[in-house]
Amino acid sequence: MVRGTIKRMVSVTVATTVALALTFGAAPAVQAAPKSAPKPTAVSVAGKDIAETIVVRQEERPKLFQMLMTEVNWLGTATSTSSAPKSAKLGPKYTVTLLVKDAPNAVYDLYPMAAGGPRAHRPAKQPGGKKPEGWFYGRLSMPEALRLSGAPLEEGPPDVVSSGIGGGVGTDLETDEVSAMTEVSAAFGEFRRLFLLNGAVLLVILTGLAGMAFLIRRRV
Repeated sequence: MVRGTIKRMVSVTVATTVALALTFGAAPAVQAAPKSAPKPTAVSVAGKDIAETIVVRQEERPKLFQMLMTEVNWLGTATSTSSAPKSAKLGPKYTVTLLVKDAPNAVYDLYPMAAGGPRAHRPAKQPGGKKPEGWFYGRLSMPEALRLSGAPLEEGPPDVVSSGIGGGVGTDLETDEVSAMTEVSAAFGEFRRLFLLNGAVLLVILTGLAGMAFLIRRRV
């Protein structure tokens, strides 16, 4: 009986070691499994007051490309923050299309001169399928980003051009500075998902160990 008890205790110890190794070793692999979405390589800007669609390629004009991306890259997953404004208060519309290998990947409508501040619209019809339609308050730097790309807009005040909202944008802004907040938010999201996953796995392991301990105690 003593030998049987010892064997069972050894088995429980081995099972616990394997389970903990899977908890802290395999979980990060699960997080890394999904493939990341393709990243845009160019941005096109079109509008009624633009004679020919403007295409800004990352390899040719990286700073301007990043400026435009900053205005729209958060719109794909954001939740609508306002109702549709009256069309008379929106002002000129500029359609910004994100391109992946010159193929449309996402489309957004920007209204830099809207009453009350820039507005952004996410149409339901997207190149990859339908998405919930949404209206958003845009960044104050939106008019300047569009002006530098070629839209016929007046230059904004210095505080908006150089600092803006949420870090702002400017002609000399580096990519790392523009995406810092986005990266921090993504990191916190990944940490939270990993914590919840590990917690769930650990709970299952502890429940199993409690059950095995109860059975061993009854047999002894």
